[in-house]
Amino acid sequence: MGKLDGRVVLISGAARGQGEQEARLFAAEGARVVIADVLDEQGEALAKELGEGVARFVHLDVSREGEWQAAVAAAKDAFGRIDGLVNNAGILRFNELVTTPLEEFQQVVQVNQVGAFLGIKSVAPEIEAAGGGTIVNTASYTGLTGMAFVGAYAATKHAVLGLTKVAAVELAAKGIRVNAVCPGAVDTAMTNPAALDPTADPEESRAAVAELYRKLVPLGRIGQPEEVAALALFLTSDDSSYITGQPFVIDGGWLAGVSLF
Repeated sequence: MGKLDGRVVLISGAARGQGEQEARLFAAEGARVVIADVLDEQGEALAKELGEGVARFVHLDVSREGEWQAAVAAAKDAFGRIDGLVNNAGILRFNELVTTPLEEFQQVVQVNQVGAFLGIKSVAPEIEAAGGGTIVNTASYTGLTGMAFVGAYAATKHAVLGLTKVAAVELAAKGIRVNAVCPGAVDTAMTNPAALDPTADPEESRAAVAELYRKLVPLGRIGQPEEVAALALFLTSDDSSYITGQPFVIDGGWLAGVSLF
């Protein structure tokens, strides 16, 4: 028996990174998963690997309401219902606030904040129609504090936590629980863009990242996407049946404070 037997969960940004690991873990726990992403080739390959009866890929730009509607229709066509949503898609841009172009700020807002809003708006009615379920929003460590050079990102992640609380209150009577995961540094291409650079030395890049987070994080290492997926599973399963409207920090102790040694 899996923790998600019989459930259908749509996961945005599921072609790689945290979303990919969530799709893999949810499928292993008995769910049928809708892999939604703009990365068509990777998303289709993952769906094929998991199997047609288990996973379907759908192209989804989370900033576009029409594409959300199409994704919902595709999910229902494939599996008949939707019981859960993981709003995982997001982008990160590094820039000092006063030099951030307005276009860049708005791009981050459209994907991270508007994307989460549209996900809730589009999928919550389907979850209600299925008899209730869960929404897990991906916020961030920076949704609870500040960090230099990621002003647009931090602003959107604070907003995601606000959306999470409002949605939890509004949707509770409809049988829908809404929570947020707040990862710190996680070993994905978002945290380490050099992973996508074919000219970069992968060993050198990994070593530099490992050394950075050995110093910054009390547990002495960067997090793994599988660990975030495990938290998303907890919030999607009945193990968290009396929890809604909450942020769950998964950051190796980073937010806890600063060590002197």
